[in-house]
Amino acid sequence: MSREFPALALVVLLASCSAEKAPLVASDVDIRKPVPGMNMSAGYLALTNNTSRPVVITHVDSTQFGSVELHESVLEDGVSRMRPLGELTIPPRQTVRFEPGGKHLMLMRPAIGADTVTLDFYSGDTVVLTVNASLQD
Repeated sequence: MSREFPALALVVLLASCSAEKAPLVASDVDIRKPVPGMNMSAGYLALTNNTSRPVVITHVDSTQFGSVELHESVLEDGVSRMRPLGELTIPPRQTVRFEPGGKHLMLMRPAIGADTVTLDFYSGDTVVLTVNASLQD
């Protein structure tokens, strides 16, 4: 199966959902403004999959940050460690939360003076969700 097929199937699936209930929804968005002198920040939110199929987030992009990575904090041998996630699967009709001490977005190399952020969530080459938010202190 080619890589294009899952993305095409997702586009068809998303297009067939009713406008009343968006296929993938972000809530509780909290994107932190970088601390002065720091070159990175964190983002927290909840992603809800309203479809009957899993949604796989492969990466996130933002024009206000040089890089956005999906990360997770885990406890290993009594020590909290942060590691990148290659991708994130949101099961059908479920919510995945990004929160301190767990899954989160690492936003690196911020644009100078940005007060808002646009985050594009991708499944393969397809944008499946765009989130616009103010940066929080």
